[in-house]
Amino acid sequence: MNKVWLYFENGLFLEAKSFGAKGTAVGEVVFNTSITGYQEIITDPSYAGQFITFTMPEIGNVGVNEEDFESKSVFCKGVIVRSYQDRYSNFRAEDSLSSLLKKFNVLGICDIDTRFITKMLRDEGAMEMVASTQISDKDELKKILENSPKIGEINYIKEVTTKESYIHTLGKYDAKEFKYTTPQTTKKIIAYDFGIKRNILNELVSAGLKVEVIPANTPASYVIDKFKNKEIGGVFLSNGPGDPLVLDEQKKIVQELIDAKIPMFGICLGHQMLSIAHGFDTYKLKFGHHGGNHPVRNEDGKVEITAQNHNYNVPESIKGVAKVTHINLFDNTIEGLEYNCGNIISVQHHPEASPGPHESAYIFKEFAKRVKEI
Repeated sequence: MNKVWLYFENGLFLEAKSFGAKGTAVGEVVFNTSITGYQEIITDPSYAGQFITFTMPEIGNVGVNEEDFESKSVFCKGVIVRSYQDRYSNFRAEDSLSSLLKKFNVLGICDIDTRFITKMLRDEGAMEMVASTQISDKDELKKILENSPKIGEINYIKEVTTKESYIHTLGKYDAKEFKYTTPQTTKKIIAYDFGIKRNILNELVSAGLKVEVIPANTPASYVIDKFKNKEIGGVFLSNGPGDPLVLDEQKKIVQELIDAKIPMFGICLGHQMLSIAHGFDTYKLKFGHHGGNHPVRNEDGKVEITAQNHNYNVPESIKGVAKVTHINLFDNTIEGLEYNCGNIISVQHHPEASPGPHESAYIFKEFAKRVKEI
């Protein structure tokens, strides 16, 4: 393994080992507390522009495979792990994690104290970092970091969204048959791709919805015409990376869709865009929520263990136009909303999991029910 050097915006300078691509990358450092599913996490487009620090110490031991991709690529800046295992052992594995990272030119960092980094991020908050296998000089790395744009200044949606529309037909993965299902669908919806995860599409199809996925900059008029002509029954707004407040184009699109009174469902970034489009700007959390073990209480008083991946949240003032349906029990932040108009719902967490628990998957069926009533 080669050496890699890390410089954090708080002045911390570390040396570690590299198991991924060579080069220099700048991004925001966050930590993820999931115990399993590292491939799904790494291929989630919502991590574009970020270094993912895994609190699970052993990473790489089950390899990677084609079926577990959550997107067509790897958009994160790098992966930070305590102990990397290049020799994998799993009957579904097709290659190593190292090979995957090298293929998509993503840094892999290991032999480093991830517990210390996680505690630092909890104390000081998510922060920018530069990592390099080529540059070992602290002052040079500091200069690179200071002259690089912050993640909140970059529109990563342009990088992760699909370039052309397509129809998604696969449903949830059958763990007994080891293949994705092909459920029958009865009603069509449009899904805006802000960085959509494949398992979200699988859940929508499994709920009985035919899904047309469209680029993030598709004019609202395209969707509204289809709704007026009864070609579709609703719109889904996907997850995605970065600060939602920089997405002026998407804000205007969502506002037009709201005015057209189209049933909508948003997850993560989609949840945030609905808030912003209603006039309630999001705010940044100290270190965000990233992991597969976050307790959320729903409006029936039941507690769901959820998968989460976000750094931004909707404000308490949103209660003026929406009913809160889900609350995060770690910090009491808003996790779910039903807008007073009656045809828009959204959640901050990820009911599709992948990885994580499936206790919130009923929300897809709730959306499908609303769509089929149109």
